[in-house]
Amino acid sequence: MTATVLVVDDDPVQRRLLDAMLKRSGYDVVTAETGNAALALICGPDGERFDAVVLDLVMPELDGMGVLAALRERSIETPVIVQTANGSIETVVQAMRAGAVDFVVKPVGAERLQISLKNALKLGALEHELRHIKRRNSGTLGFRDLATKSADMARVVRLAERAAKSNIPILVEGESGVGKEVLARAIQGSSDRKGKAFVTVNCGAIPHNLVESILFGHEKGAFTGATERHVGKFVEANGGTLFLDEVGELPLDAQVKLLRAIQEGEVDPVGGKKSVRVDIRIISATNKSLLDQVKAGEFREDLYYRLNVFPITLPPLRQRREDIPDLARGFLARFAAEEGKKLRGISAEALSLISGYDWPGNVRQLENAMFRAVVLADGDELTVAEFPQIAAQMEGYDVRIPPAPASLPYSEARNDTPRIIQMPVRDPNALDLVEGSDMRKLDDLERDIIKFALAHYRGHMSEISRKLGIGRSTLYRKLKDYGLIEAESAADETDAA
Repeated sequence: MTATVLVVDDDPVQRRLLDAMLKRSGYDVVTAETGNAALALICGPDGERFDAVVLDLVMPELDGMGVLAALRERSIETPVIVQTANGSIETVVQAMRAGAVDFVVKPVGAERLQISLKNALKLGALEHELRHIKRRNSGTLGFRDLATKSADMARVVRLAERAAKSNIPILVEGESGVGKEVLARAIQGSSDRKGKAFVTVNCGAIPHNLVESILFGHEKGAFTGATERHVGKFVEANGGTLFLDEVGELPLDAQVKLLRAIQEGEVDPVGGKKSVRVDIRIISATNKSLLDQVKAGEFREDLYYRLNVFPITLPPLRQRREDIPDLARGFLARFAAEEGKKLRGISAEALSLISGYDWPGNVRQLENAMFRAVVLADGDELTVAEFPQIAAQMEGYDVRIPPAPASLPYSEARNDTPRIIQMPVRDPNALDLVEGSDMRKLDDLERDIIKFALAHYRGHMSEISRKLGIGRSTLYRKLKDYGLIEAESAADETDAA
């Protein structure tokens, strides 16, 4: 569920240090000792699993600059943070021009590296969303834009890649909101119809008396209200792809005409005197079982077999939870940019919450939840508090929503809804901030923190003072002030050992 970082360094000590540092920060880590090994991993079949790369610049054979150049040649846009012992301006400029998003100087501290990685992941997610929107609008969306870490989804993508190479009719099945249209666009963007028209028809939203006109067009004066000529969706999609969403909602009389149009490759506009030839690819989608509809007499059997030549079933989001973090980060980056919010990411607790939820509305529901969370956010990071409806349905979360004062008008009461306090089940190591109805004093909190550090780092005073950000002498003084002198003596013995 966490981000995966590829560490590339020829020094085994540096690799181990970075591996341990990143794992402590909650990342999954893969290491490579040469530039060529890194390229083989990134460009391989599992290359999409890497969310960021920490790359050493000085390596034998293929160095860091060579790796950056190779990634740019292959149009691989995984964010790269370069690491070098030489922090000169010239080196930094060269690395950034070559495609790096940030640089760190050896030996890098854990905090500096974590900040750099969070910024890189945020930037990578935003760039991915921008590319996705641009390619979607231009009809060039491809399968690389459907990066997935799910084995089930990867099988779907491989199947769709094979279908894209031909003009075979495709039926995409799946629950509402799983991304059937996105897959259809990726199929077109990877076929010889790339960049051509992609016309979407929501068959469930067309009034039954207008289905024929909307699909096949009509001539001026063909019926009451036909004040001008309309070419219809089939002709609009000529040369490209016609996406029939929720095709099972079509009325039976329209299904007959649709079957003829697909079989003959021509349509008869309402009121027209001759047929119009069209060259289109048909991709249909449904969130129902068309076979069950056929058995119930609600869908024509001959049309079913005409559309169901190459079926592809998209798994629901709950069956590909590995993709939830990346999807969430992408939505977060997009909505934060649109709303003008400076959000650096989503907390680990919030990510765990949304990754464990079943999402009955699938990707569409996740997108809407992220939009709402961005709007609600007051801090620089999304937390559990921004997902109250999700937490209310999950075990282990205590959701408390303070009621709006009765004297306020409705519009003002609604403005209080972002003030939602939401906390996960208590961690035994968590610090109590409140005692009774009052906040605890800072001295009491500091004493508890030092006690916890003594136990956590087994009395190693150098480690404790470094982690707490205070000097050893200050630490000893605080131990004496807080009556922890016995722990101090034991700690001295531990350090001496």
